[in-house]
Amino acid sequence: MGLEEREIGIDKLAAGMYVCRLDRPWTETPFPLQGFMVESDDDLALLRQYCQSVWIDIERGLEPPDAPRLTLGRRTPAPAIDETQLGKARYADSRGFDEELPDARRAHHESSSLAQRIIEDVRAGRKLSGKQVEDAVTPVVQSVLRNADTMFWVNALQRHDGYAYSHAINCSALAAAFGRHLGLPEALLMDVAAGGLLLDIGKTRLAPGLLDVSGPLDAAGIASMRGHVELGLAALDESATIAAPVREMVRSHHERYDGSGYPDQLADASIPLFGRIGGIVDTFDALTSDRPHARAIARHEALQVIYRERDRLFQRELVEQFIGCLGVYPTGSLVELSTGEVGVVMTQNPMRRLLPRVMLLTDADKRLRDAFEPLDLMERAERQPELPRVEVVRPLERGAHGLDPADLFL
Repeated sequence: MGLEEREIGIDKLAAGMYVCRLDRPWTETPFPLQGFMVESDDDLALLRQYCQSVWIDIERGLEPPDAPRLTLGRRTPAPAIDETQLGKARYADSRGFDEELPDARRAHHESSSLAQRIIEDVRAGRKLSGKQVEDAVTPVVQSVLRNADTMFWVNALQRHDGYAYSHAINCSALAAAFGRHLGLPEALLMDVAAGGLLLDIGKTRLAPGLLDVSGPLDAAGIASMRGHVELGLAALDESATIAAPVREMVRSHHERYDGSGYPDQLADASIPLFGRIGGIVDTFDALTSDRPHARAIARHEALQVIYRERDRLFQRELVEQFIGCLGVYPTGSLVELSTGEVGVVMTQNPMRRLLPRVMLLTDADKRLRDAFEPLDLMERAERQPELPRVEVVRPLERGAHGLDPADLFL
C-alpha cells in the first residue's frame, strides 16, 4: 500500500480521523503542518473555519465510506521506483536526541571524510567506488533511522571546507530523512541517500573555474554547467556497483514538474520519484548554503521559496511532505520566542510542530546567555499550563542579532 489518502468534505469529518492534507496551505492555518488526529468537537469546529474539504490518512485513523482515493503522482506511470514504495515502512525514533547526539556527530564526521575522498577521486579521474559510496551513506542512514532531528542538528552546526563536500553530505542526509518520512523501505533509503550524495558528482569534471563564477553565467556557461548531469552519469557508469535508482536520481534531479527542466524535459510523474525527491533536496540545500554567486538564506525562507513553486517546478504533494518532514521551523533555525528570548530549534515535536524544543541563546534583551539552556515548548505547555504560554513568534534571518549557531559550540 502506498501513501494513500482519502478526500472528504468537512461535513463528513469525524473524531478519530487523521487529517494529512488541507484544501489550503498549512501555513495559512493554526494546524500542525504534518497532520493531526481529530480528537474533539473543538477540532472539528476549528477546521470548519478554515476548510471546505480535507484529506485523511486511512492507515492512521478511521476511514469514511465511499471517499475517493489519492496516491501521489498517479497521472502517468513513473519509471523504476514508483509511489507503491511510499508508506511501505513505518519508523519511530529508537533513541532520544541527547542519546543519539554523540553517534550522529561521529556518523557525520565519518561520512563527510568519505564523501570528500569520493569527490577527490572522481575529480582526479579515478573510478567511482560503489563500496565507498555505501560506506559513506550507511552511518548517515542508520543515524537518521534512530533519530532524524539529531542529524539535522549536527548538519546545521557544521563548518564546511567547501560547498561541493557539504552539499554532498547535506543532500544525502536530507534525502535519507525525507525518505524515512515518506515511509520508504530501508534498502531504498540507502539508495536515495547515495543518490543525494552523488547528485552533483559530475561537477567535479567541469572546466576549472566554472563553479567559481560569482555572477550570472552566459549562454555557453549555462550549457556547460548543465552538462554536469551527463558527466555525473558517465562517472556512475564506470562503476558496475551503482544501483539503477541512484543513477535515475542523478539523471533526473534537474527535471521539473512543468517540463521546464533538463536534460530530458520530463514532466509530472514521468519524472522518477527519486528525481522529484532529489530536485527538492538539491534546491533546499543550495538555497541554505553559501555559494559563489549567492549568500545562504534562512531555512524557513527556503521552504517558502519551494512552496511557492509547488505544481510548477515541484510536485505539490511532495513539497507538502517535505515541509512536514522538516517542520515549520526546521531544526537549526533561529527563532524569537514570545518572551523576547532567541533560540535555535533543536528538535521537532511531531504532534505540535509549532512548539519545538529549542536551545535558548539569549535573554529577553538579546544578550548572549552565559550558559545555553534547552527548553521544550510543548512539554512546558503541557506540564505547566498555569504559566504564561511560551511560543515561537517569528523565525529569524541567518545572523540575526549577530548570532550564528555554528560559532557557539552547541
